[in-house]
Amino acid sequence: MTLEQFKKEKIEAMKQKDKEKVSALNVIITKVMALTIEKRAEGLEVTEADIDTLLQKAEKELVEEREGFIKAGREENVQSLTAQIEVIKKYLPKLLSEDEILAIIDGLEDKSMPSIMKHFKQNYQGKVDMRLVNAIANKR
Repeated sequence: MTLEQFKKEKIEAMKQKDKEKVSALNVIITKVMALTIEKRAEGLEVTEADIDTLLQKAEKELVEEREGFIKAGREENVQSLTAQIEVIKKYLPKLLSEDEILAIIDGLEDKSMPSIMKHFKQNYQGKVDMRLVNAIANKR
């Protein structure tokens, strides 16, 4: 998705008075705008993979924040963050499964760890959990 698409989604959420969705989209829009500025300074454009990575980081940050509120016993904040996490999950790409990762690894000529990790980072950025790739590759 592009920045403009996220902004349109936010407008729709505002019309529907969905506070959690608006909050989640505010986080996403702010991060995409900051990333766009950063990339332009380097003379680059924001790619779909960049946005996927950004969404994964945003989800992780919200999960960590929610854990803090769970420990503090702030149930109203936990519910709000849970709803925001669900909104962000809707925009995340489907991650490759263990079987798909294993099939890709089996198809590689060089099955050394650096080669496997480099292949997935270059070709599947944002579509795969690199920790899962590492775990699967170590099992082999």
